[in-house]
Amino acid sequence: MSRYFTEDHEWIDVDGDVGTVGISDYAQGQLGDIVFVDVPEAGKSLVKGDEAAVVESVKAASDVYSPVSGSVIEGNAALADEPGLVNTDPEGEGWFFKLTLSDTSQLDGLMDETAYQAFVAKL
Repeated sequence: MSRYFTEDHEWIDVDGDVGTVGISDYAQGQLGDIVFVDVPEAGKSLVKGDEAAVVESVKAASDVYSPVSGSVIEGNAALADEPGLVNTDPEGEGWFFKLTLSDTSQLDGLMDETAYQAFVAKL
């Protein structure tokens, strides 16, 4: 499995043609305590850069963008009852949605973990 990051602080784990998307630990830290998450429904088609989910914290509301194009196969239903999963495990159990990638070449424009850590260090 490979993990990629965007400059908007989304991550995507890719296993075959399925990607699992969430926000990075850095993004969660910037937002503070997450109190609400709205994830996309299965079947929704997303184009790279589309607003895919909304996350609200005690500080602000923020959009989560799709790092690649594809079709949503599952939203993380656990976040409806437990949005705090994003606080405790943003890069694991706090994932937002899974999608089938329609164009794996779009991954080429994303950062690997090393590049992302260097990007964050400059912020």
